[in-house]
Amino acid sequence: MFRPSHDSLLRQNEEIDRLELPRIADDIELEELKASHDLVPIEEGEGLHFDRRLDPSRRYCRPWTRDFVEDLSEVYYRQFHDKIQVNSAVRTVKIQKKLRRHNRNAAPVDGDTASSHLAGITVDIQRRGMTKAQIHFVEYYLFYLNALGLVEPEEERHQWVFHIMVSDRYSDWRQTQTIFPLQPGEQLPVTTPATVVSAVSSAN
Repeated sequence: MFRPSHDSLLRQNEEIDRLELPRIADDIELEELKASHDLVPIEEGEGLHFDRRLDPSRRYCRPWTRDFVEDLSEVYYRQFHDKIQVNSAVRTVKIQKKLRRHNRNAAPVDGDTASSHLAGITVDIQRRGMTKAQIHFVEYYLFYLNALGLVEPEEERHQWVFHIMVSDRYSDWRQTQTIFPLQPGEQLPVTTPATVVSAVSSAN
């Protein structure tokens, strides 16, 4: 549904430029952004775990991206009693350069199509191992948010992940949602991600 494209990379970088966010150069700058809480930790929980290969120092992102990940993980768990897996979050330029030496499909470190991981607004969610129903659920969820201009997703074929850039507008939109709490055991309709997000917001 969300094929990687040059235009998508341009939109991701336009969002970074609109927010005037830095592309994080190295571990020193990364730690400074953590200390100032411009980057916040993504926490493992009932509906979320990490690829064990992801360095704990890079399990961080911008606050609004963290909100998105928490919402998705909660609603995914409600639907499937399973966890999403975060494979990647913030990266530094140094890490991205290293990645490009081993993965020719990795985005560059600069220019109009640079990796949006460098600004801390993007996460990669594992697709491999999901059932068709789980993949379709996430696709519909992202389709709705993409239509609102809140996320810019790609379904990467080589790494089998959902690459998801999250706009800072997500936090404001999230606060405006009408809340319809779910009853215990109630299932979420796959085709109504608006209801999904509203239900999740009630738990926060």
